[in-house]
Amino acid sequence: MPCTWITSDLQLLLILTLFLVAVNTSLSVPVGTKAVLSCPLVLCTSILLTTWEIVLRDKLPCFRAFRGDTNETKGRNCTDERITWASRLDENPALQIDPVAITHDGYYRCQMVTPNGNFHRGYHLQVLVPPEVTLVQTENGTAVCKAVAGKPAAQISWTPEGDCVTEQKHHWGNDTVTIQSTCYWEGRHVLNVSCSVSHLTGNKSLSMELDQG
Repeated sequence: MPCTWITSDLQLLLILTLFLVAVNTSLSVPVGTKAVLSCPLVLCTSILLTTWEIVLRDKLPCFRAFRGDTNETKGRNCTDERITWASRLDENPALQIDPVAITHDGYYRCQMVTPNGNFHRGYHLQVLVPPEVTLVQTENGTAVCKAVAGKPAAQISWTPEGDCVTEQKHHWGNDTVTIQSTCYWEGRHVLNVSCSVSHLTGNKSLSMELDQG
């Protein structure tokens, strides 16, 4: 619908709605992919200034700005070349990250200054890393299933269920977690076992035949 068809009351309602909706959202993105973060939708008004604030761990906040009247862009403390404007700024001042890395975990906030007020939208970005899954049998007859360097931590389950011990190892350098589950089925004559790994990036199941020797 063209803007000229919207009454002043409806315009006010749309503006109030934009103010009242949740302005902070959680966003999960797989590592190595491309992410596009959009600013709030502002109808029927000129955008005077758009700013992005990026807060990453152990780094100074980065600020990017675009002035609509002069087509001028500015930045401060923005050294990551993977974080750029997504398209033509006069059409869509979205931000893109390409490719997404673990270090891009953080908070991203777009604010738009218009004659009708300020509008903003924030993203709590979580980067997902799929774990590497392995299943082996040890010399003492136990089965060991590992989900290595996943983010967040994976969950491991067994078929059939056995006597299991699960351990976690946190890799503090990149926030990934390794999960190791060790199981045995003493006296139950179990021939085949499967370990299932559940993760936000997808699920995986491995099976093997136990060596009874």
